[in-house]
Amino acid sequence: MPGRFSDIIVIGAGPNGLACATRLAQKGRRVTLLEAEAAPGGGARALPDLAPGYRSPALAHLIWQFDPRAEAAMDLSRHGLEWAAQGIPTTVLSPDGPLTIRGGLAEGPDAGAWATLYQRMLCFAGALEPFRRMTPPRLAKDNSWGQLAKNLLKLRALGTHDFRELLRVLLINAHDVAQDELTDPRLRAALCFDATLGAWAGPRSPNTLILWLDRLAGQIGGQRASLGMPKGGMPALAAAMARAAEAAGVTLRQGARVARIVTDGERVSGVTLADGGELRADLVISAIGPKSTLLDLVGPRALDAGLVTRLRHQKSRGGAAKLHLALSAAPDFGTDLHARMILAGDEHEVESAFNPVKYGEVPERPVMEILLPSAFDPGHAPEGGHVLSATVQFAPHDPKIGRDEARAAMLEASLARLEAAAPGIRRMIVRADLLMPYDIERQFGMAGGNWHHGELTVEQMLFLRPIPQLSRYATPIRGLWLTGAGTHPGGMSGAAGWNTAGAVLEARQ
Repeated sequence: MPGRFSDIIVIGAGPNGLACATRLAQKGRRVTLLEAEAAPGGGARALPDLAPGYRSPALAHLIWQFDPRAEAAMDLSRHGLEWAAQGIPTTVLSPDGPLTIRGGLAEGPDAGAWATLYQRMLCFAGALEPFRRMTPPRLAKDNSWGQLAKNLLKLRALGTHDFRELLRVLLINAHDVAQDELTDPRLRAALCFDATLGAWAGPRSPNTLILWLDRLAGQIGGQRASLGMPKGGMPALAAAMARAAEAAGVTLRQGARVARIVTDGERVSGVTLADGGELRADLVISAIGPKSTLLDLVGPRALDAGLVTRLRHQKSRGGAAKLHLALSAAPDFGTDLHARMILAGDEHEVESAFNPVKYGEVPERPVMEILLPSAFDPGHAPEGGHVLSATVQFAPHDPKIGRDEARAAMLEASLARLEAAAPGIRRMIVRADLLMPYDIERQFGMAGGNWHHGELTVEQMLFLRPIPQLSRYATPIRGLWLTGAGTHPGGMSGAAGWNTAGAVLEARQ
């Protein structure tokens, strides 16, 4: 095909695409990074035009984890990254009164039980963390199983009792753990909410505790299980990563939407852009999701029928909506606004919010994670004003009623809950914006509206992610690789991008 040539083309300048491109460029490869939107970031980019003078994150408003390898190699502080807050506490909003949690420290009569449970889970998460950094092994007899064996031996070092307990909690649901270990309904709510945040699952769904462990396994700046918000919000993290990528030699092209991945026989030869332009490369890495990459940009005709079937059946159900409010004043939630707030009274409320979604219905009492970025960084709103960003659980992707009607019903249910928690907040609203899972799918290209480009479930993790045939980032098309949240280990920490770059470098030695 005609067109300009690069050694490697990376599609998608979200955190994983940026991390992947940077590592490859640091190793001397000529890398072109193509981003469809006008700014990098993917799920970390800003919401355009919430209201004059108001800036809100589009999807991600906090960072739970950032891969320490990428963080060190990209030296983001040198490229302008500053933190508005780290170690952000969590406050549960409840009719029983607010309760604040700082890691293993919790208020209330259950403080000791929470500390014991949290430290045990943190220990298990630490034992699982090395698995996040490794490329999943091939399902064949070769040396790729060596690192897996080493990490499994480290698990055995936990001791017989703790090892058995780890195996138990990997398979148990969050609801049962909350009821067995805790008596305070607010702590039960916090555990069950965090174990299902962003998932298409309720606390009683099998294996949900592993999602909480996955979050606890991450770190930011060497701090385990730490919540952080960059100065300028999540778009500032993406901007710093983009500057680091360009400093490493990456050519970043924004507004360059890929229409097709071009193949020549069974190998990749480049991409065609939506504007008709063509770029050639012997290697293409896509960070926009396995389904979008292979089913849309490559096309089923170029793939094995069995692979196409597995991809189409891969679970990618989004169950969360995103609410943005421009407010004229500070809302009164009865607690310090410098916190991540969970609006859920107990574990039953979390489960009850999920049940209707299974049948395409809007919950009457959704639960939510609330952040006021403007409380940490006043630049998000005009003087005296605030921005409220909330992840609302749960929301149907395929509602029984029309999509516009479902969005309106979800917005009303969310505002009713907020009004009960912060009386008078409705009168402060300058503008409200709600993204349902189908809006997230359309605007961000995330299959099913799922943040992870595919659900993070036991059967879709490690060497099963996204499906077994694609678990090592390579595809059956020579030269075409996958990265991003839809690949191991998921999320937007940069770990998947860093892992993919390592696998590419190893394969091309």
